Amino acid sequence: MRTITVPTIEQLDAKGQQILGQVKSQMGMVPNLYATIAYSSDTLETYLAYSSKAGKGSFSSKELEAIKLSVSEVNRCEYCLAAHTAIAKMNGFTEEETIQLRDGSITDIRLRALSNLAADVAQNRGNASDITKENFFEAGFDEKALIDFLAVVVEITFTNYAHNLTKVPVDFPKAKVLSQKAA
Repeated sequence: MRTITVPTIEQLDAKGQQILGQVKSQMGMVPNLYATIAYSSDTLETYLAYSSKAGKGSFSSKELEAIKLSVSEVNRCEYCLAAHTAIAKMNGFTEEETIQLRDGSITDIRLRALSNLAADVAQNRGNASDITKENFFEAGFDEKALIDFLAVVVEITFTNYAHNLTKVPVDFPKAKVLSQKAA
């Protein structure tokens, strides 16, 4: 069976090299998953443009991470759980709160509504129960936010699937497994 490796910069086309140069200047590193997506520079370019806009008009940085952590948990993406746990902590979440977002037990009503709807949508291939949708609206979100929410789910699902398919090394501190949740 073929193993997918993280490409070196020399293995990529000029466009991919240029995009990863921009990523490095913005993030201080090139995540292995982005480098791997750069095998298709057009796909990386499209993903980064989409990612830079998805959900930004409706959600705070913390709310975006709630969605991304919940979907990544359902999709069992070790890479995205690690990356978004680190990002969530940079946005003010504690380790315990990142776990609560992943298991749907966070006490904040808005974050719980997002987390639970994200898990429901991811588990049920875009479908969600009336209860989780109603909780979303009762938490103060509207129809625009619902469409923006879906854009975020699609964005994180892409990277979840990209990692689950390639299994490139995780270059962020590993996220705790839910069964190792602190009491």
